[in-house]
Amino acid sequence: MTVRPVPGSRGHLTIDPQASGKSSGHLVFPWSRDESAWGSYSTPVGVVSNGEGPTVLLAGGNHGDELEGPLAIRQVFAELDPKDVHGTAIFMPSLNHAAVVAGRRTSPIDGGNMNRAFLQRADGTLTEQVAHFVEACFVERADAVLDIHSGGRTMMFSPFAATHRLPKPADQRRAIEAVSLFGAPYAMVLEELDMVGMLDTAVESRGKLFVTTELGGGGSTTPSLVRMAVRGIRNFLAFTGILPRDRFVPVEPPRMLANLDKGYLSAPAGGLIQYQIELGQEVREGDLIATLHDLDVLDMPGRPITSPCEGLFIGRLHGGVTVRGDFIGLVARDLDQSSYQA
Repeated sequence: MTVRPVPGSRGHLTIDPQASGKSSGHLVFPWSRDESAWGSYSTPVGVVSNGEGPTVLLAGGNHGDELEGPLAIRQVFAELDPKDVHGTAIFMPSLNHAAVVAGRRTSPIDGGNMNRAFLQRADGTLTEQVAHFVEACFVERADAVLDIHSGGRTMMFSPFAATHRLPKPADQRRAIEAVSLFGAPYAMVLEELDMVGMLDTAVESRGKLFVTTELGGGGSTTPSLVRMAVRGIRNFLAFTGILPRDRFVPVEPPRMLANLDKGYLSAPAGGLIQYQIELGQEVREGDLIATLHDLDVLDMPGRPITSPCEGLFIGRLHGGVTVRGDFIGLVARDLDQSSYQA
């Protein structure tokens, strides 16, 4: 089967995304290269649909070294019975499939960061072509999107679900409720460093519900984090009406957080970083977070890295050697929810 739902795109689907029941196939693009002159590039896609109702897109593998999403989305797709569904759930466990196969953050084909490729470029790089198709076919159709991230090979986080600061108070309250029900110990209104080309922006600019996560990191997974992601997906499906409300898995209320630009810490120089506190530890402004050592000079004292604000130390570099500009930490504060009350 060849289905071409996006005019102007080189991509096609091998399944009908409008069909009832459960189906799985691929999003396919032509990919001519030295190794395969008439070759193609494929990304797995699944659809579970039953009758009228909302449409939800579930995405993992936006970055190829973040594996909780691919594992959890595959598990939920395998377990989901169409007769329990009201509406349509679209499953893309490895959005940047080439990156997932390679175990890299970005695509080995064109170096593309999928989460900066949502630029509506049907004739762009292969990564941009995939992003264009996903946005035009799935995001445009969806009422809500869940995009599961983790720290990948270079970062570690205390697990949290996140939304962003939204212009409409009603949308903000709904998004905060959705992240609260994911089941992570923390939920955050996240201030991104750069939102151009992100899936987040493609969804939220259309006024649609978007939830993301940062679950652990280190380029691997743990059983507890995959279970958390599976539970979070199921609760998101219940929250959006795809599954009945009685399918909610009870969760403990998360600690609600927000971050500011100044909560991001970057390495001021290259060196060997020695963390002095643990993830999840409370800090005050000026508290010592890490010491940066010059690898080339033995008798030089370490350079102190201090907290720029009061809050919770929730993210850090995974690894010990930095170059100037590397992300080395994130401090978040408790969220003031008073402005979001009805």
